[in-house]
Amino acid sequence: MERCNECGFDPADLRPPDMVVAIRSFGRRYRAPLTRGLAGEDLDTIVRTSPGPGVWSALEYAAHVGQVFGEFDGRVRAALAGTEMDDAVVDWEARVAAASPGLDREAVTEGLDDAADTLGTTLAELNADEWELPTLTGRGREGPVTELAVIAVHEGSHHLLDVGRVLRAARGR
Repeated sequence: MERCNECGFDPADLRPPDMVVAIRSFGRRYRAPLTRGLAGEDLDTIVRTSPGPGVWSALEYAAHVGQVFGEFDGRVRAALAGTEMDDAVVDWEARVAAASPGLDREAVTEGLDDAADTLGTTLAELNADEWELPTLTGRGREGPVTELAVIAVHEGSHHLLDVGRVLRAARGR
């Protein structure tokens, strides 16, 4: 994976211990924008507001990150067990669309925090050889567990930037 020109994420110097710390931090980092509103605003409406067609709301971005972490944890565990995934390719858009109507701020925040902690714990328990086990990305491309962890850190970082953007737009800023 190369540096992301949009969000600035650069995996060049990222090592497994760094990825574990980063992934575990996302629960806390997403909690603030989803639970702390400005004085007098309806935060539930703000976090559900999309700035335009084809752009998710802050709540949908956070739910997606939780889904990614959960899916990737399953893929790492499958790699450890030497089993194949049922679905090689994940339709992330469909998952978010299916979940969107029932999303709750607290449930999404707790779910992302739990998924981040679970994936972080799974990765923290890997030995050096297990980081190189083959697995599939969410797009069905084969790569080592290390690559999956890098993608997870990028997803968390990039979509946190997206959350900030859509919240500013929802607030008219």
